[in-house]
Amino acid sequence: MTGAYRANVSPLRAGLACRCPRCGRGPLYRGYLTLAPSCSVCGLDYGAADSGDGPAVFIVLVLGAVIVAMALIVEVRYQPPFWLHALIWPPLVLGGALGLLRPAKAFMVALQFHHRAGQGR
Repeated sequence: MTGAYRANVSPLRAGLACRCPRCGRGPLYRGYLTLAPSCSVCGLDYGAADSGDGPAVFIVLVLGAVIVAMALIVEVRYQPPFWLHALIWPPLVLGGALGLLRPAKAFMVALQFHHRAGQGR
């Protein structure tokens, strides 16, 4: 994933914007979670980029802890009926996971590029 030149693009900024980790301008994705073959601006090949299950694991752990804490706080303070819990929390979990997965995956790809990660290194 190393290229001919390296711009000063922050992996966090490139990840949150879902942009190329080298130039910070080209789109990283072709679909919702499908990486483009290469950057349309600088030509960086995304073929070696593989974030694996890392972003999903981090999101499930962090988002799960936040949602459970929120559900416990709501239960202790307001004691709503269980059907209301079933109505409130699943959309928050699903929306949060889907909303965070794309930038988290882009951040992991940007970190791979930034640290020049390679197969078996």
